[in-house]
Amino acid sequence: MRIYGSQAQPSWRFMFKSPAHFIALGMGSGLSPVAPMAPGTVGTFVGWGMFMLLGPWLIQLHPLVVFAGLVLAFVIGAWACQGTGQALGVPDHGRMVWDEMVAIWLVLFVAQGHLHTWQQQLYAVLLFRVFDVLKPPPIGFLDARFKNGFGVMLDDLVAAWFTLLVLAWVLA
Repeated sequence: MRIYGSQAQPSWRFMFKSPAHFIALGMGSGLSPVAPMAPGTVGTFVGWGMFMLLGPWLIQLHPLVVFAGLVLAFVIGAWACQGTGQALGVPDHGRMVWDEMVAIWLVLFVAQGHLHTWQQQLYAVLLFRVFDVLKPPPIGFLDARFKNGFGVMLDDLVAAWFTLLVLAWVLA
């Protein structure tokens, strides 16, 4: 872990010290040097890539099984982000990207029957990023109010819900 300014910056060594760190840092995607000022975007795109790889298998499962998996990923993420945030001294450190990954999985799973091309999926991914970055109400309120692992996961879940609302409106 390195200190830049007043904020601790996790390292690869830090990530491998704990399963919680590994999960919260998006299996390393939050440490990507590709976009050091936008790790959430990298995490979202890695989540999209994972969905693209697993999508053909996921659609064979009953939707309730996938939903249960997403709930489990949310709960595990809340635990992982809580522990990692405490270890870093920053409750919602920007390098923790599991929240973006789980949220984009939710968006893409729920909307998969309507997003037939990679361009349509890209639109959904970018729309999610807009809500996640701008944090319109109540996303910003939740982000400011809940400074723990649950809060880290919650604001992205609401951003995913907003994304799904806009996609439903556009597709209608």
